[in-house]
Amino acid sequence: MKIVILTILKFVVFLIVFGAGSLFPPFHFEHVLIATPGFTRIFVADGLLLMFALYVLILLVEAMRKRLRTAAPWTTLAIILAAVLGLMMKFGFKTPSAF
Repeated sequence: MKIVILTILKFVVFLIVFGAGSLFPPFHFEHVLIATPGFTRIFVADGLLLMFALYVLILLVEAMRKRLRTAAPWTTLAIILAAVLGLMMKFGFKTPSAF
């Protein structure tokens, strides 16, 4: 039961970091997905990068505590679900206004 609660908390933290990194991009990594004369679609990858950095940090802490075998699959599940839900919620995608 404790593992499930921690996984849900990690999922929420990953989702918040993804959303915050997408709304307030600190690194400004932008990829143009579609560029036409009347429409431009941009993906801001900062939220994904921050979420991945947090994932690596959590895995390092789990490795130092020697709980990598039991906790890493649950952390991986949390980041995958947060990434899928964040992309479904269109985090990181933006359409700049023309003028």
